[in-house]
Amino acid sequence: MTSPASGIRCSGCGYVADRDDPYPFRCPRAGTDDTDHVMTRVLSLAGTHFPRGGEGNPFLRYRALMHSYHVAMARGISDAGYCGLVASLDASVAAIDGHGFRITPFFRSRELSQSLGFSGAGGVWVKNETGNVSGSHKARHLMGVLIHLAVMEECGLLDRADRRRLAIASCGNAALAAAVVARAGGWRLAVFVPPDADPGILRRLRRLHAVVTVCPREHGVLGDPAYLRLREELDRGALPFTTQGNENGLTIEGGETLGYELAAELARLPGGLDHLIIQVGGGALASSCIQGLREAAALGALDRLPRVHTVQTSGAHPLERAYRLVRASLPDAFGPDAVSQAMAGAAARRSAFMRAWEEEPKSVATGILDDETYDWRAVVEGMLMTGGRPLVVGEDQLLDAHRLAVSGTAIQVDPTGSSGLAGLLEMRRSGSIGDRDRVAVLFTGIQR
Repeated sequence: MTSPASGIRCSGCGYVADRDDPYPFRCPRAGTDDTDHVMTRVLSLAGTHFPRGGEGNPFLRYRALMHSYHVAMARGISDAGYCGLVASLDASVAAIDGHGFRITPFFRSRELSQSLGFSGAGGVWVKNETGNVSGSHKARHLMGVLIHLAVMEECGLLDRADRRRLAIASCGNAALAAAVVARAGGWRLAVFVPPDADPGILRRLRRLHAVVTVCPREHGVLGDPAYLRLREELDRGALPFTTQGNENGLTIEGGETLGYELAAELARLPGGLDHLIIQVGGGALASSCIQGLREAAALGALDRLPRVHTVQTSGAHPLERAYRLVRASLPDAFGPDAVSQAMAGAAARRSAFMRAWEEEPKSVATGILDDETYDWRAVVEGMLMTGGRPLVVGEDQLLDAHRLAVSGTAIQVDPTGSSGLAGLLEMRRSGSIGDRDRVAVLFTGIQR
């Protein structure tokens, strides 16, 4: 299997992590200035091809695009050895959660297409993540990090007997995914949650031996209190086992497996896809999909990218605010170079574009109520590059979308997981999406 070179580089200042650095998660300059420092996995795509293997596990099928794979190859681990390591971790995940990682379904929903008035040439496609490990897409992000840590131990760059504690801040699905994956790998985990976290999830977290800390808001303190508490834990030496790319750049890579799966499906879809609508909280899901699709296109697997749109709630939409500010700095007509220049300028003045939402956010879509969109730069750039835009939806639209998702597909998705469909409802109402357009949404979390 051809193995392109891989590296980890800060998109804000250009710092490059050493290939043998076991913790290339956060730029050492982060927090020293107003620059948006995010470590990004960069592949040299020359000489490789988009993987088209038949493995059912995405971490095996797309291994040649993973940084951990290149580290393993460079340190003398064979392809078979790497596959065995991933398969062993996946078996541990299955022993805890009932099943491991598999390519998830992608299909045209006849019911949703008809309900929304699409013609036979257009329609609604659904990527269903509710049957994934721990019931959402979140475990993808964290499995990529776990594989990286396992490879570092296998190469002798980390000591299994001296593992640091992992830590995450989450209101639900990400915490549960982290607990399942960390338990599978034998790592200790600290979880910081808001006071309104689902009691059932909290019970499951404790059964998985996670140490749970409830973090109430403090009057006059901006930002998510669970995230602020996570930052304190990381400063004390814990490792970021998070779905926030600014804290752990490699969490995006694991999520890119979803983007690769989409790319493989779209390559078989005559005419491709016109629009992809993604719900956004912290932004890791959208960032991962955008990056995965762009890499697939660069490798020739896709002729064109769909327009990528994002969805946030009227209760908190920091991404939409950042997009609006960046867009105002661009001329009416602009190209990729202008977008790259505008984004570099915005990233150098992060606080002018991305800051914590001023009011405590509330919504039925609790999983996208992040005070900040931590991966905002990649997502804003992805929308501008593809001709997409951010959407802000109200509670009535979220509830209507949830009812339609469940009744139209029989998938037991939760209101957060179906909120991309709320964006589609808004775009159909406004006429932004026509009857013959092909649109995809992601159902990302199971109703608990």
